[in-house]
Amino acid sequence: MSATILFVDDEPDLEALVLQKFRRQIRDGEVTLMFARDGLEALASLEQNPQVDMVVSDINMPRMDGLSLLAKLQEAEDKKSTIIVSAYGDMSNIRTAMNRGAFDFLTKPIDFADLEATIGKTIRHIEMLREVRRRQMEAERAHAALSRHFSPELAKRLAASGEGEGIEVQWRDVATIFTDITGFTSLVETAPPEALGKLLNEYVGGMTEVVFAHEGTVAKIIGDAIQVLFNAPGDQPDYATRAVACAHALDAWAEEFRARQHALGITFGATRIGIHAGPALVGNFGGNRYFDYTAYGDSINIAARLEAANKHLGTRICVSASVAESAENFQGRPVGELMLRGRSEPLRAFEPLPQAKFEAPATALYAEAFAKMAAGDAAAMPAFAALVGMHADDSLAGFHLKRLLNGAKGIRMQLE
Repeated sequence: MSATILFVDDEPDLEALVLQKFRRQIRDGEVTLMFARDGLEALASLEQNPQVDMVVSDINMPRMDGLSLLAKLQEAEDKKSTIIVSAYGDMSNIRTAMNRGAFDFLTKPIDFADLEATIGKTIRHIEMLREVRRRQMEAERAHAALSRHFSPELAKRLAASGEGEGIEVQWRDVATIFTDITGFTSLVETAPPEALGKLLNEYVGGMTEVVFAHEGTVAKIIGDAIQVLFNAPGDQPDYATRAVACAHALDAWAEEFRARQHALGITFGATRIGIHAGPALVGNFGGNRYFDYTAYGDSINIAARLEAANKHLGTRICVSASVAESAENFQGRPVGELMLRGRSEPLRAFEPLPQAKFEAPATALYAEAFAKMAAGDAAAMPAFAALVGMHADDSLAGFHLKRLLNGAKGIRMQLE
């Protein structure tokens, strides 16, 4: 470390003595020495040279003495390590200086070997402080990067655990949520940029808070679309249960947000949500310069396809059988076997329902009609027709009725 030291003393011969004593260190670039005649001159010099690392100051000086200078130095945001120099018999002032925050003291006449040793000790102290500040700044930067993805408490733990620990790329079983807003492209094309920015920031901010409340990880935000992970980076044995609960909370928040915008005359689309559970390659894929904690794999693609399937089904939440079977006390109704783009095998899917709707008589009627359709019973069509007639808002029942009217057989359907 190269140290810059400011000597403050009104004795005219001190500067020459100090320069002579430290000539080797000056030549080798180990120290840079500066001088001031009193406290006022020292403060002016520090203002012009903030790189000064330490101050060696006499106590008895004209205009501003060393104790007053020390007080000013301690008031500053960038406190300088200060060595106080005074007569051997002036222990009262030395004690006062130490109580006011001086790092160390020397007595006059100055023993230059003692001065060199004290400066060396002070430099080591400054190096330690610099290292502490460096680590603190690194932790703050890490926390800021992690806070984009993780809940505040998890981000704090990851930042404190050390660089890379817990976020290295690895295969994990995860539950993935994808969300998207219907008709968002039209909104982008018609809304003023400043209004759209405020609207989207409020929406994404609110959705992210819901995710963090369920201790989920925000893997990606692309425009209006959000990708959420559970069971990464930390272990969450109940990750499927958490994902379903989070999806219900996201749906409730998004619907309330949409209603508020409609009241203001803004046409804001419904939020569609897809969930799947399975293995994925998870970790920081951002390299050394960019933090990008995300996940890749077929299970991630399936969650995205399930989100898109809501558009055809008339639902807002669609989950795979792997989620429905793993979530504790899952409450929902079957959607059918979906042939998703990019997959050769059908995927059994469900619509999770809030408790009140799950326990409603209409859900039992739907289950009966769905069972008839699965069995190839001709009575499935009138059963769905009656259900739609009784509950015109049941889009999923209406979807199956339309399929039956178009000649569909069974519960398997091709979705793009």
